[in-house]
Amino acid sequence: MQKDAPINVLGTPLQECSSTDPVTGFFRDGHCNTCAEDRGSHTVCAQMTAEFLAFSKYVGNDLSTPRPEFGFAGLKPGDQWCLCAGRFFQAHEEGCAPTVDLDATHQRALDIVPLDVLRQHASQPSED
Repeated sequence: MQKDAPINVLGTPLQECSSTDPVTGFFRDGHCNTCAEDRGSHTVCAQMTAEFLAFSKYVGNDLSTPRPEFGFAGLKPGDQWCLCAGRFFQAHEEGCAPTVDLDATHQRALDIVPLDVLRQHASQPSED
């Protein structure tokens, strides 16, 4: 699998998505890197909230329950995680999207989520 260029939605080098326990990313490298095989587009670096975790569980992707057989301790509010862009956009439309780190969100997220939507949920205002 060849990674896509590590560029974020702002056109600068992709930063780490500050989650090391558990390690996030399609490649489990702490970054929201992606490639052609990443069908879910795990490209949006988001900080988990109780509301988003409940929503994700409700729609069929339980991120909060530990799964030791996969080495996954479960996420809790405050953890950062590389979300599937489609799930993030769905949460946005339902009014429960988590905060996003634009510096750590891969540019491929823009294939699914408009930049203005990501900016609405940005943890820090970005410069235009």
